[in-house]
Amino acid sequence: MTRVRDFVGDSTFGFCGPDFPFDIRHCGTPPSAQRSAVFMSTPIATILTHPGNAHKDEFLACSVLIALRPAPIVRREPTPADLADPATAVVDVGHQHAPELNNFDHHQLPKDHPPTCSLSLVLQHLGLYDDARQFCDWLETAEWFDCRGPLTTAKRLDVSPGALAKLISPIDITLLRRFALATRLEPGQPLWEIMRMIGEDLLDYVKSLRARLDFIGEHAEIWTIDLAGTPAKILFLPRTDPLPDDPSMGIDRYIENRGLADDVVGTVSPDRRSTGYGLSRYRDSARLDFTRIADQPGIHFAHARGFVAKTSATDLTLLKQFLSLSGVAPTIP
Repeated sequence: MTRVRDFVGDSTFGFCGPDFPFDIRHCGTPPSAQRSAVFMSTPIATILTHPGNAHKDEFLACSVLIALRPAPIVRREPTPADLADPATAVVDVGHQHAPELNNFDHHQLPKDHPPTCSLSLVLQHLGLYDDARQFCDWLETAEWFDCRGPLTTAKRLDVSPGALAKLISPIDITLLRRFALATRLEPGQPLWEIMRMIGEDLLDYVKSLRARLDFIGEHAEIWTIDLAGTPAKILFLPRTDPLPDDPSMGIDRYIENRGLADDVVGTVSPDRRSTGYGLSRYRDSARLDFTRIADQPGIHFAHARGFVAKTSATDLTLLKQFLSLSGVAPTIP
């Protein structure tokens, strides 16, 4: 029977959020490349995890591993020979954390140890854990859920346990149920291939976002625009050549990391569907209402709720004018 504790986070595997995807070809080499290369040089013939109920931590840990080393996944208890063989990666079972042997279990850790799951250990081994904790908002919750259970995790999040159950989706249920029913998964089988894609996307996201934030830092500008008589800050990201697949990826994260979240009310970034720009509220700020410019020449779309507009304009003076015309006076508490 599927239990609430078998699921973590949002209604999908959700490691991407609004910041993904981004084409890492335009970002340069990720800082973790050498660590991953060392892992890639280690031959792995089998990835072994426990039988029975499947949980999101070992599912994702196995997904990351097969994205790097496309080995079969076997679900059974490990033998002493398995634990001693670095060609067998043992995940979430075996009571041993020995990355030099590719053993990634956390169940032997003291009960007061900071919440750490098998995915945490794999990411640490790859040198990606710190970036994953910074960029993947769901990871800390996944660690708490796996190590402390749903009641403690719900209390930490200041929500009811029932709220966590409402975030479970059929995607979670089916993938984990099918994984639990399997005893061996081979390359080419549908579930194995889906897991590989999940692992690839997770790795690409973590690796590319670090480089993407550096890219934004090199190109972004902070404008101060008069909005209905009161100045406000807007982040502007110019068009570049080549243009990233998702030009707005990482902007929200960049604003947060720079400590600008309380000051910035909107963003202007390249529109990937046209040669112009997209104008957006930041955190749905009430200081901007783009319905006010819906009839302006050069505006080809303004959402009826006023949170986004698209323009073919590239002239910076005109873009600033659109922002000013969209301005709303701040409310007085």
